[in-house]
Amino acid sequence: MPEKKKQQAQAEQEQEKEQTSAGPSASEQENQTQQQEGQPQESKEQQLQKQLDELNDRLLRTMAEYDNYRKRSIKEKDAIYPQAKADTVEKFLPIIDNFERAMQAECADEAFKKGMEMIFQSFMKTMTDLSVEEIGKVGEQFNPDLHNAVMHIEDETLGENVVAQVLQKGYRIGERVVRYAMVQVAN
Repeated sequence: MPEKKKQQAQAEQEQEKEQTSAGPSASEQENQTQQQEGQPQESKEQQLQKQLDELNDRLLRTMAEYDNYRKRSIKEKDAIYPQAKADTVEKFLPIIDNFERAMQAECADEAFKKGMEMIFQSFMKTMTDLSVEEIGKVGEQFNPDLHNAVMHIEDETLGENVVAQVLQKGYRIGERVVRYAMVQVAN
């Protein structure tokens, strides 16, 4: 039996030698383990970098959207004021028309008439301060962007397409027409 034990011991030694020569050493196994652990870390780092890039992109897009919103709001606000101003002035135009008619009417009381004229002048000064201009004067060239021709006459003393009579004054603020002048056009 001792011989059998010797043979078994030799066989075991040979197997160990074969395993060590065929398989990786302990340090090689450790390196492989680190590499295997490193691969998930790299992919995890890549995932985190990808998430970071996506969040940065979303942040940049949100900032751009906010900047566009802010610019659009400023533009809308800038457009609202002139429109509101024109709408308000338009509401006062019938009052101006009535003042002009009242001042053309005969009045026995000179003090009353003078008071009306002073109120009208004050009112028109306020309109001038608001950059409101009258449009439509007799003798000026007809302009469809400023005038509304409601009548036509033949008059050789006036030129062609000339305003012969202003039936209702028009008004504008800058280039924006608040009310077109109703005019009679010659020739």
